[in-house]
Amino acid sequence: MKLWMWRLKAFAPWLAVAVVSIGITLVAMLPAAWITPQIAQQTQGHVNLIEPSGSIWHGSAALMLAAGSDSSTATLLPGRIEWHTAFWPLLTGRLQMRMLQSDAMPDPVTLNATATGATLSAGSLGVPAALLAGLGAPFNTLDLQGDVRIAWSDWRVLEHKPFGQLTVTLTDMASRVSRVKPLGSYRVVFQAEGGQSTLDLLTLKGALQLTGHGTITGGLTVFQGAASAAPEQRDNLAGLLNLLGRPTGTGSVALSFMH
Repeated sequence: MKLWMWRLKAFAPWLAVAVVSIGITLVAMLPAAWITPQIAQQTQGHVNLIEPSGSIWHGSAALMLAAGSDSSTATLLPGRIEWHTAFWPLLTGRLQMRMLQSDAMPDPVTLNATATGATLSAGSLGVPAALLAGLGAPFNTLDLQGDVRIAWSDWRVLEHKPFGQLTVTLTDMASRVSRVKPLGSYRVVFQAEGGQSTLDLLTLKGALQLTGHGTITGGLTVFQGAASAAPEQRDNLAGLLNLLGRPTGTGSVALSFMH
């Protein structure tokens, strides 16, 4: 065996170790900014992670809600979303991340993902209603005030189809366009069942009564509902009702949406 081939053979294991070490170091040093654009892309610009710091293994970012690509009315959630990515599960083809929102989430959640799907563990998030203004109309027009709690069951995505339940509870809502404070408390339940999802709106209490049902199929969203005022508040809520929908009777309007 020629001398140079013998030296190469002897050096090969050390070269392999060096290449692997460099590869692991480079991956470990990937900045958090490498993953944050993926969130905006998947949500069409409505949910954004901005001001990232750290790496994909241990990092954080601020949560911003925006009306798509228009960020002029965007709103920021106080605090930061922090995440930790486990290394060893990656060797089995599984991504495992532990996430916590420092100000709004009481308990951390875990994301497990493989090539065939992903699961986000059950959790909840409490945010001010003013944050919703960042999503654009009608939230920025109404300028809502109050408390919003978002809770979800184990959320699964299989073959790009979501499965799970998301419940949004809006407590003691108020609006700058109405003198009635509070308007009421409401619950929105989103049930994802793969190819088709449903959306239900109901009133828990209050002078402004809201009800509705919607379906989401193949990217098409259809929602039909109604808004009405308690008899003693019809005059005070007339202006707000006209903003919400088409009049259908005394003190009530139709809520209709298709996109």
